[in-house]
Amino acid sequence: MSDREQYTPGPAGGAQIQKKDGPLWTLILVRELRHAPAKVWQALTDPAQLREWAPFDADRSLGTVGTMVKLTTVGAPTPHVTETMVMRADAPKRLEYNWGGGDIRWELEPVGSSTRLTLWANIDRRYIAMGAAGWHLCLDVLDHLLGGTPVGRIVGVEAMKFGGWQRLNAEYAKQFGVSKR
Repeated sequence: MSDREQYTPGPAGGAQIQKKDGPLWTLILVRELRHAPAKVWQALTDPAQLREWAPFDADRSLGTVGTMVKLTTVGAPTPHVTETMVMRADAPKRLEYNWGGGDIRWELEPVGSSTRLTLWANIDRRYIAMGAAGWHLCLDVLDHLLGGTPVGRIVGVEAMKFGGWQRLNAEYAKQFGVSKR
């Protein structure tokens, strides 16, 4: 049995939202990863590693402020390319850029030999639970990748069909007090 066949996402957790006026709310998702911040930073910025876990492909590294990067959404019903500039890249602590019309911010905090990874993502409030479920899967896949037991990228329509995604979507919708889509 492959690592992917054995993978089951854990319960919804480590997430909160900041509600704002307007269409975008901020999803805040925190994960403890058993890997050093430098290793996590590489996975957040290196195009080859992003292809293994992220919901987009990057045409160049996200690790340098001012770099223009094309982010191509993977698994979407129609192709979507965002041209973005890296707004902040303080290795291995903080990374900021825009993807799909919403700001993305990553913070990495060393905790012993591990990393507390915090994601802030601006998401259309109608899809906040779906976004949380999708990022939950992405961060699980990232953790497996860094731990040497890759399960393969699970994003887009494929993620919505993946065992556990519907449960996560429902759990996050309940936690956030929003309707499930």
